[in-house]
Parts: sequence; structure tokens; C-alpha cells
Amino acid sequence: MKSKTTVGCIIIEPGNSAVTKTGSWRTFRPVVDKAKCTGCSICATFCPEGCIDIIEKKSTINYDYCKGCMICKVECPFSAIREETEKK
Repeated sequence: MKSKTTVGCIIIEPGNSAVTKTGSWRTFRPVVDKAKCTGCSICATFCPEGCIDIIEKKSTINYDYCKGCMICKVECPFSAIREETEKK
């Protein structure tokens, strides 16, 4: 007999952060220094949430969906992203 309940911690539908604003989970916020940003899109490529867009040749972060993992900061070859403590 097939169970009618879902086991906990299973994401049934992938990409669910695109429909649920997850930015309130952040402890740290990535901030782009527009003077250093070259628009290379490396940060956008590595962002697991897909919340970084290149607008007018500069990285722009959608904080509604950014979880603050800071992978963008680690991957930026120009040190154009800094980490700030999130203000609640």
C-alpha cells in the first residue's frame, strides 16, 4: 500500500525559491561595489538561487531571494562583493 503522507525534508518541486521569497533567512548580505564590478557575470553563474542579474554591465542582487550564502563574494575575481551583517 502506498503511503499518503510525504516524508519530511523532501523538496517535491525543484526551484521553489523562485516562488517563495527566501531573503528573510539571511544572516549576511552581499553588497556589490559598482566601481569594482566589471559585469563579468561570474557571480551570477555561481549563484545557486539565480538571484543575480547583470543590469547595465553591473551585478544586481535581488534581495527578496538571496539567502546570503556569499558564494558570489568568494567567486568574484575583482573583489567587487563585500559581506555585511543583515539588519533585521
